[in-house]
Amino acid sequence: MAPTTRSKQSSPTPDLPTSSTTAIQTLSSSPARMRPREGSRTRQEEVFDAKYAVDLATTTVDENVFLFVPNLIGYTRVILAAASLYYMPIHPKVCTVLYAVSCLLDAVDGQAARALGQTSKFGAVLDMVTDRCTTACLLCFLSTAYPRLQLLFQFLITLDFSSHYIHMYSSLVTGSSSHKTVTSDVSRILWLYYNDSRTLFLFCFMNELFFVCLYLNAYWVKPISPSFSLPSVLLSSDLALSRPWLFMHVERTLRNATWPQLAGIAAAPWMIGKQIINCVQFWKASKILVGVDLAERQAAREAAAHKSRGQ
Repeated sequence: MAPTTRSKQSSPTPDLPTSSTTAIQTLSSSPARMRPREGSRTRQEEVFDAKYAVDLATTTVDENVFLFVPNLIGYTRVILAAASLYYMPIHPKVCTVLYAVSCLLDAVDGQAARALGQTSKFGAVLDMVTDRCTTACLLCFLSTAYPRLQLLFQFLITLDFSSHYIHMYSSLVTGSSSHKTVTSDVSRILWLYYNDSRTLFLFCFMNELFFVCLYLNAYWVKPISPSFSLPSVLLSSDLALSRPWLFMHVERTLRNATWPQLAGIAAAPWMIGKQIINCVQFWKASKILVGVDLAERQAAREAAAHKSRGQ
C-alpha cells in the first residue's frame, strides 16, 4: 500500500537494511513499521508508516524505483512536454512534434512496466500527473489564442483536474490498488473506459489531438486543396439537384479547409466523449465518498449507542 502523508510523529527508526528484498519483507511484517490508517472505522486497516517508508526509499541501494525503465520514460515525457511549451508560441511544428512524442510515450511506459515487472505506485502517479499538467498547459495557451473561449478552457482544466483527483481519492478510500480498477456494478461507462487499454488510449489520444489541432489552427492558414471539387456522382444526385446550395457550401468549405481543421472535426466527438466521462467520473466518485461518510457516521452512532448501553 502507498505511504500516507497523514502520519503522526513516528518513533525513532531502527537501522534499515539496504537489501530491498529484506527491507520490504521487514516492512511488511514488522508491527513497529505498520500502523492503523487514521480514521479507519475498524482500526484493522494498516498502512506503511510514512517516516519509515521515506527512510527505506533513501537507504535502499540495490533497487531504485526512481530509475525503473517506465519511470525513465516518464521523465522523458516531462522533458519533451516542457520543451514543447518553450516552442509553443514561436515554432508550432517543433512544438507539435515534441508534444506528440510526449503523449505517444504515454502508451509505452505502461507496457514497459508490465513487461519488465517494474509497475509501481510512483510510476502510476507520475503518469497521471504528467497527463493532467501537459493538457492543462496546452489549454492555458489556447485560452490566450482564443480569448473568447477562455472561460470554456478554464472549465475544461477544472473538470480534468477535479474529476481525476476526486476519483483517485475515492479509490484510495475504498482500498483500490489503482484508480483504473473500476467494476461494472459501480459504473458501466467507467468500466468500459478503464478496462480496455485500447479504448483508454483512443479517447486520450483523440482528446489531445483535438486540442493540438486547435493550437495549429491558429497558425496554419494554407488550405488543403483550393481547387477541390466534389465528385460528379454526388453533384448529379437527386439530393444535390434539389439542394444545390448545400453542396456548394460544402465544396467551398472543403476548398478552404486546412488539415488541422479536418483532423479537429474528426477528433471532436471523442473529445466530447472524454469530457462526458470526466463528468461521470466526478459524479461517481462523489457518490462513493458520500456513501463512505454515511457508513462511517452510522458506525459511529452504533458505537456510541453500544458504549452508552455498556455504561
